[in-house]
Amino acid sequence: MTDAPARFDPLPDPPPASPADPPRFNIVGDVSVDLVLGTLDGWPKIGTERLLPRSELRAGGSAANSALAARHLGLSPHLIGAIGDDDLAQWLLLQLSGIHVDLQTCSSDTTMSVGLLHTGGERTFFTSCGHLQHLAPEFVLRHLPPAAPGSIALFTAPFLLPGLRERFAALLAQAAARGYQIALDTGWPPEGWTPQVHREVAGWLAHCDHLLVNELETMSIAGDDSLESAVRRVAGLLKPGAHLIVKLGAAGALGHVDGRSTLHVTQAAADVFDTVGAGDSFNTGYLAARLNRAGLSDALAAGCRTASAILPRFPRKRIAAGELAHCLQPQP
Repeated sequence: MTDAPARFDPLPDPPPASPADPPRFNIVGDVSVDLVLGTLDGWPKIGTERLLPRSELRAGGSAANSALAARHLGLSPHLIGAIGDDDLAQWLLLQLSGIHVDLQTCSSDTTMSVGLLHTGGERTFFTSCGHLQHLAPEFVLRHLPPAAPGSIALFTAPFLLPGLRERFAALLAQAAARGYQIALDTGWPPEGWTPQVHREVAGWLAHCDHLLVNELETMSIAGDDSLESAVRRVAGLLKPGAHLIVKLGAAGALGHVDGRSTLHVTQAAADVFDTVGAGDSFNTGYLAARLNRAGLSDALAAGCRTASAILPRFPRKRIAAGELAHCLQPQP
């Protein structure tokens, strides 16, 4: 857990993994602390106080959410990210028990997000900059081992990680050279989808085997208000044979590969108070199924089952390791 320099000097590739090794599931990205509060009915007047009936302090960030979902499914993921150097960082480590972690300790307060859940399902987040500003690509590569065939490296939230973002395409290329299928959840750029962001993201997508984005992100990347045509445009930015996965919220998910689309429709889960991390839970279920060599349709279904099983649970820290393993079982 030592700090690493902010510049990017690619390290020599380590010896290749043995084909006999099991596939790895590595997750690289944002690890922080979430304070989830709700439900808020209308925005309060500045200077007032409001009591909210439900709350949970927990590990957060897309990468940590994905790793925790993997633990719920009974998997053994490898999480690579960063933490601060304060007491909250030590608490965060305890929440990730049972997960193989390599976390760069940064000279900074731990990043925290306060998520306010509104009546009707909308959410508002307030996030501090904190340690996420300092995660370095050298640290990631130092802890990203060679991979056996079928291994997957999921990268999350590059827009929140300026130390990685600066050389993100090169980082993805190095991970692919080590034998990983590259999965990416871009998240939303704080500056919006500017022409420069579009050029930047196009460079990332050329390395992706699985692009996991929601409906609005798909249309924003494509610059198109029609989801159908946006899917075709974004798929054209991926390398041949790559899978574009569009998360449709409570409606399900759509997968597109080699010019063909597959839609998995779900029913909205009842009594969902906390939708934070829904997409991250889906990502893990989908990728876990792909690690088990499931086809596209079955993997979409596994992703939706995983999200549907996690979202109604509150607080989520009560979900035991392996409790949701049934989400990966083929359905009749």
